[in-house]
Amino acid sequence: MNFRITLAGILLATAPVLPAAPDLDALLAKPILEPNLPMVDVQVFTATRVPPVTMPATAAQWTQEADRLRRKVLDEIIMTGEARRWQNAKTRVEWLDTIETSQGYRIRKLRFEALPDLWIPALLYEPAKLNGKVPVVLNVNGHEKTGKSTPYIQERCINLAKRGVLALNPEWLGRGQLNTPGFDHTRMNQLDLCGTSGLSIFYLSLTRSLDLALSLEHADAERVAVTGLSGGGWQTILLSALDPRVRLANPVAGYSSYVTRTQFPTLDLGDSEQTPSDLATVVDYTHLTAMMAPRPTLLTYNAKDNCCFRADYALAPLIHAARPAFSLLKAADQLRSHVNHDPGHNYGQDNREAFYRMLRDHFFAGYPAFPVDDIPSLAEVRTAEQLHVPVPAGGEDFHTLALKLSVSLPRAGSPDRDRLSQIVRSRQYQIDAKKVDTATEDSLEITRWRLRMNNDWTVPAVEISPASPTSTVVLVADGGRVSVVAQARQFIAEGRRVVAVDPFYFGESKIATRDWLFAILVAAVGERPLGIAAGQVAATARWLQSARGLGPVTVVSVGPRSSLFSLVAAALEPHAIAGLEQQGAMASLREIIADDITVDKRPEQFCFGLLAEFDIPQLTALVAPRPVTNK
Repeated sequence: MNFRITLAGILLATAPVLPAAPDLDALLAKPILEPNLPMVDVQVFTATRVPPVTMPATAAQWTQEADRLRRKVLDEIIMTGEARRWQNAKTRVEWLDTIETSQGYRIRKLRFEALPDLWIPALLYEPAKLNGKVPVVLNVNGHEKTGKSTPYIQERCINLAKRGVLALNPEWLGRGQLNTPGFDHTRMNQLDLCGTSGLSIFYLSLTRSLDLALSLEHADAERVAVTGLSGGGWQTILLSALDPRVRLANPVAGYSSYVTRTQFPTLDLGDSEQTPSDLATVVDYTHLTAMMAPRPTLLTYNAKDNCCFRADYALAPLIHAARPAFSLLKAADQLRSHVNHDPGHNYGQDNREAFYRMLRDHFFAGYPAFPVDDIPSLAEVRTAEQLHVPVPAGGEDFHTLALKLSVSLPRAGSPDRDRLSQIVRSRQYQIDAKKVDTATEDSLEITRWRLRMNNDWTVPAVEISPASPTSTVVLVADGGRVSVVAQARQFIAEGRRVVAVDPFYFGESKIATRDWLFAILVAAVGERPLGIAAGQVAATARWLQSARGLGPVTVVSVGPRSSLFSLVAAALEPHAIAGLEQQGAMASLREIIADDITVDKRPEQFCFGLLAEFDIPQLTALVAPRPVTNK
């Protein structure tokens, strides 16, 4: 007898008989949701949470309301955390070389600090002859990489100087000379994680620019205007609405209502600074427009804009919201609009001439001799090298500031479950579970579920159950349920029921178009993507325990992102979650900043103020005595 053959036969006879492995790849990949449902859910969720402009009965009441909104935005949204100290810090202005011209103006180079050691290069286009007080225009730039050397910006500033107007043009964060990785706008949110508003850097740059403009010897404080295209249009409305020192504003193709943005996501939405956490809990851009009343305001939009904020859909809601405020203050004629029909996203000649007319009418008393035709100046445009303004090396940026803040975080203390819930804006979701289908394959029962949560979110789940399961595992992963076939197979082989879930923003729940911009819009309306995902995991565990009678579950996460929202879920749900098994989890939230991760890569991890009070050890402590294991 062949001994090896006999031994093999004995082993086969005594081994447990396992069911044939089903095609888990196909089971987990089979769609549950309609292809566009996650997008529709997030569009409805965000649009319905944007506050409308409500107009009181009297002008005095609106003036009081506008002042209240300004204070609330500044105190609760912008000047938070370390920004309060930055706001009160002494900053420097340094004047450098002057470019003399023979065309009736000069260009003075300067640099100033938005906050200590964060330098902004700038140019002052100054009329050659100055007598008495003259208007001053703050020209703020958009997303052009060329910054202050962009030809159309130079042409406008030259035109203003030739009209006897002081034109200040500061570089914008992340553009022109400041086009460095540390100033990329997606790094602004690293400060948010530390509990300091990244928006504050943008705002301080603007207010320091305005301080500087008003400090000029010949600047007329009663004739101060701000204008700019795109990101410059956004800067224009933000500064002008919040700082009454601005007496005239002309934002050009720079913003729309948050509600409008949800309806045109492929064109609008806006990036980090335009969609900061919680801004839409206080104001929409409709409010900011109305808060300009009674100051002269020209809203310029492009009919053929190929970028964003196109005239046909962006302009009307702003006019509709702002006109009643101007009318209440008997300034209906101070709110104007201009629609340009040139191709593209532009602040070209037609738009510039609309701005000059605004200046003539409001700063020069309609003086008919004031030139409103654009003065050809293209031949006077200079190169980036000619306009270069040296700034000290080693200055601060978003990333360096966040690194410094993170070193001492989280603050000492014993934060509790309630405080965590407040920070992540947790919701106790109630689940309406709809069974999509059930099948039996190779002795496994497979059920696909649509979990409707608070009538806000539809979460897909696949339940795979062996006969007489010993326990239940809720399985989540950075790559969605299709990425955890191996883990699901292992748990099933161990006799455990697997419920593979794709919570908000992950797997099948991923938003199809401009996903991270919708994620930060969720934060702008006062919710938190981290809290939504954690709340959905916790709700799934409660549903399995209570409605299904399956007892407390173990949550298994695969990847650093799912491990964080699962840890938060376990910390917030002490009853239905029996423990947490993590694969590839972070050891500290400071890794997000140390590894220089940007918000477009992991938007849910930039939960405002989380690191200020919690790190991974503090979150883990809230789960105890339940086990948290890491692989």
